[in-house]
Amino acid sequence: MPAHSTGASRAEVVADTALALLAERGMRGLTHRAVDEAAVLPPGSTSNVARTRQALLELAVRRHAEREARVLALHETPDPDGGPDALVDGLALAVHRSLTRNRELLVARYELALEATRRPELRAYYDAIGARYGDRLTALVAALGSTDPARHALSLVAWADGLMFSCVAGSFSQRVPTLDEVRTGLRELLAGMLGTAAPLRR
Repeated sequence: MPAHSTGASRAEVVADTALALLAERGMRGLTHRAVDEAAVLPPGSTSNVARTRQALLELAVRRHAEREARVLALHETPDPDGGPDALVDGLALAVHRSLTRNRELLVARYELALEATRRPELRAYYDAIGARYGDRLTALVAALGSTDPARHALSLVAWADGLMFSCVAGSFSQRVPTLDEVRTGLRELLAGMLGTAAPLRR
């Protein structure tokens, strides 16, 4: 959509269009010309914003992080004083939002993550932007009494990522779990991590 019709900056329009193309056509469908055409921009506009393919990918990663932060609602991150149940509720809501209202954003993330495995320079950029999520989650589980916060945070992320991939691109793509089902899965996982010293609500 043209920048002037949305109030977005030219860079935001380019980045949002790049993410939409990644979700619709995959990495091969992302070109400067394709972005210009899909965004209804004058030829060469995308090149003026991001001259190289690497620059275009980095722009897409940055924009993806901004949009995903709104989906995950980092400003709503549970207060550790709320106990394990607050963390379960917060994580479950974020996962369910991604599955129900932001599937295109998830597909774009998978495309970018796979491309990062082939481009070391993009890998470093991708990981640096994503680190804040892992750091915040590690701090949360530590505050809840985890005996191994880094490992437990990794397990939580892996569980959530695995569920989202399975339900968007994997063998469970025809069924989206309910919010209560996501909560139940996270509750079981976190209870096992924290042990009986930190029982979870039933």
